[in-house]
Amino acid sequence: MHATRWMLALLLASLAPLAMAAAPITAGERHGVTTLESAAIRDGAHRDVLRFTVWYPASPGSQETPLTIGPADAPLFEVGRAAKDAPITGGRLPTLLLSHGNGGTARMMGWLGTALARTGYLVIAVDHPGNNGADEMTLAGSVLTWLRADDLKAALAAVQADPQLGPHIDASRLGVVGYSAGGFTALLSAGARPDMTRLLAFCKAHADDGVCRPQQEAATHTMEVRLAAAASPQLQPYVQHAQGDRSIPGVRAVFVLAPAIVQAFTPEQLKALQQPVAIVLGAADDVAPPATNGDVAAALIPKATLHALPGVGHYDFLSGCTPLAKERLPALCVTAVPKEQTHAVAVEDALRFFGDALR
Repeated sequence: MHATRWMLALLLASLAPLAMAAAPITAGERHGVTTLESAAIRDGAHRDVLRFTVWYPASPGSQETPLTIGPADAPLFEVGRAAKDAPITGGRLPTLLLSHGNGGTARMMGWLGTALARTGYLVIAVDHPGNNGADEMTLAGSVLTWLRADDLKAALAAVQADPQLGPHIDASRLGVVGYSAGGFTALLSAGARPDMTRLLAFCKAHADDGVCRPQQEAATHTMEVRLAAAASPQLQPYVQHAQGDRSIPGVRAVFVLAPAIVQAFTPEQLKALQQPVAIVLGAADDVAPPATNGDVAAALIPKATLHALPGVGHYDFLSGCTPLAKERLPALCVTAVPKEQTHAVAVEDALRFFGDALR
């Protein structure tokens, strides 16, 4: 009897490390700000401030709370869960920069950021000035899209300088994630230089293309209005440098969801990218049509892979909607494929991709 108990105790002791290893990791969340000169020209209040959010593996015992978007008593989007300001755990972590879509926010992409954090990544997301859903959508924010890559670069530098988070960044394992216009941002960060005159010529010939039509996030920002703004004395100094190098040193891998504005890149620029690029998109996307965006990138980028999801639309990659949002925002919330299913596929693809690319 005693021998049996001893053997059972020994067995339980041997399994304890496995049980600990299998314990779920909690996602931590912290918010920060840094200064960025180009933010002032885009921000509606002319603030030179860039907001960023960091998701990371939190210390054991940290308590997650729900993340939502909208009024506390009537939220519109259910983002997931995270432990606010929890201590970070682990050594140096593979690091991902995350760019939201036109009119989105860092938190809108929290469903992906928190999922990556729970598997050991440190994720840095930004609210692009003048082009996010928490602030006024400005013409400068819509026109000066190439400055979005500078936002990611500035946020990375700010987190690297943070005494608590900085030591956990592994700059040798750096990747970029982008959704919609964030996909354009991710390709900029990898080294592709845009030619906005090429995009203009494309839109003149294909005015009905989803990228060329006014976006519902800023319906008054028509192509004509944006062209006039681009020619203004205020924006001209920035427009003159649109084709500059916005690459972020050390980016080793790029993961994009429903990429948009791909027609701003010449074939030569896309062919020159050396990093592996994973493209996940919805086959039913009419906002950033695959035929003129994701499919083009997949055909030209040497190390690109493409995963097209049947029945999935552009906004299926946004956070999950509450019943109130489904009533008020059907265009963003009513989907043919459940968002949870689409998100699960995207997370699985991202983990597989970065697991291989950032080993």
